Amino acid sequence: MELSGAQIVIECLKEQGVDTVFGYPGGAILNIYDELYKHKNEIRHILTSHEQGASHAADGYARATGKVGVCMATSGPGSTNLVTGIATAYMDSVPMVAITANVAVDYLGRDSFQEVDIAGVTMPITKHNFIVKDINKLADTLRRAFHIAKSGRPGPVLVDITKDVTAPTNKIEYTRVDIPPIQRSSDQITDEDLKEAVKMIAKSEKPFILVGGGAVISDAYDELKEFVEKVDAPVADTLMGKGAFDGTDPRYTGMVGMHGTKPSNLGITQCDLLIAIGVRFSDRVTGNAKQFARKAKILHIDIDPAEINKNVISHHSIVGDVKEVLKRLNSMLDKQDHKEWLNHITDMKAMFPMTYRKDILTGPYIIEKIYELTEGKAIITTEVGQNQMWAAQYYKYTSPRTFITSGGLGTMGYGLGASIGAKVGRPDAKVINIAGDGCFRMNMNELATATRYNIPIVEVVLNNKVLGMVRQWQTLFYGRRYSYTDLNDKVDFVKLAQAMGAKAYRITRQDEAESILKEALSQNEPVLVDCIIDCDEKVWPMVAPGAPIEEVFTEEDLKSN
Repeated sequence: MELSGAQIVIECLKEQGVDTVFGYPGGAILNIYDELYKHKNEIRHILTSHEQGASHAADGYARATGKVGVCMATSGPGSTNLVTGIATAYMDSVPMVAITANVAVDYLGRDSFQEVDIAGVTMPITKHNFIVKDINKLADTLRRAFHIAKSGRPGPVLVDITKDVTAPTNKIEYTRVDIPPIQRSSDQITDEDLKEAVKMIAKSEKPFILVGGGAVISDAYDELKEFVEKVDAPVADTLMGKGAFDGTDPRYTGMVGMHGTKPSNLGITQCDLLIAIGVRFSDRVTGNAKQFARKAKILHIDIDPAEINKNVISHHSIVGDVKEVLKRLNSMLDKQDHKEWLNHITDMKAMFPMTYRKDILTGPYIIEKIYELTEGKAIITTEVGQNQMWAAQYYKYTSPRTFITSGGLGTMGYGLGASIGAKVGRPDAKVINIAGDGCFRMNMNELATATRYNIPIVEVVLNNKVLGMVRQWQTLFYGRRYSYTDLNDKVDFVKLAQAMGAKAYRITRQDEAESILKEALSQNEPVLVDCIIDCDEKVWPMVAPGAPIEEVFTEEDLKSN
């Protein structure tokens, strides 16, 4: 076939099995959009309200499905508007391909209209990026981009294409190729490393397993379950690891870190072997890294050698795909027995349960009610801050790819776009975005995207009229000086949602919550639920920044001191 550059872009997307693209057109990318119009029965395009929404939707689609998410934007501000979403995907290892257009080659470097060196801008926040100035290199570059995005440790890849490459008159011979499946990374897994890990596990009397996002990415759910049973250890997870291990299992102790549970934080501090699976030891997980798991030997399993000894020094490591590593370890391990240690952890769980005020409407109450009404089977996306932590703490995740949140970058405004992408990718799942009012304001325009395509997501706004997490820090560490965190104005989210074509409800009391949430969840169209909560509700437990994680405290601890 002799095809133009624009036609090659579409054919390459079809080669890769892409069924959905999120984007926003403009002058430099018009040739590609004109060709996309001719293939709308094969590739669905979701026109978002803003390019940032497109990048978050592609990210949510990728996390929910495990496939590569694709977004598109034009040159200049179109491409720079993708940057926050690309950085979000980069920090959380999300496979995404961002296709941008640029001015023609002859106009590059001349400060032409809507010209930006987007490859240069995104170099630190992409796994790799390309600028294509020659139609002969276009197909191979796009194929490489998808391969890089989904192989090894996944991540976003940007392909910037000059407008002349996509011109209808610029054509070359094109041959379609079959794309082979990605092989799991196992080259660096050695028998010696596996044997040493088995030896460490056999010697341990108080092992503890910490699960991160790498276990979700590698689809290691079954292998992890078998591994936990063989090691006979308690399990905690990071924010990104939720759902990799069943959150209702008796061995599960909850999240670890700044807002982790006391059993998780204290258990990791007391253990003699910490088996860290697919984690990068973020500062929000470790607290004071020098004090983290200081009584334990650390066995670190991760696909990326750059993560080994980066933040926490391990005593032994295995580099490779988590699913493959666990499969091999399971075949070598004998069943361990740590009844006494597990009983101690169980006692701690009974001694330090998660609690919240029961006499008023709170974020945790709303989350628990949603969990009850959905029977734990929904996909939960979140924004960032208190809403995110409550969704992590009070909804129990029993399977991977059901908790979708911005972990590393902490992107306010992420969740609504991500929920749209998740729902498009998994239309049979109930998708609920948990938001704070501060986050909702940032990208609330994407509610119009949901109504335009009748994408039936449920937007739950925990509305406390403040920037809740920042206010919490101001209360605890800044002498109650509430510098510019008050959002108490005249914006009515219910009317706003209705104006954008969504159904909308408001909850002000506990006794309204169940009936309104039940009705909202039953709708087959976009819905917003505005939940009015107190501005001084806080996320507990908490570890002060820079403190060791065993110094985890609750509101009751503060009062008793």
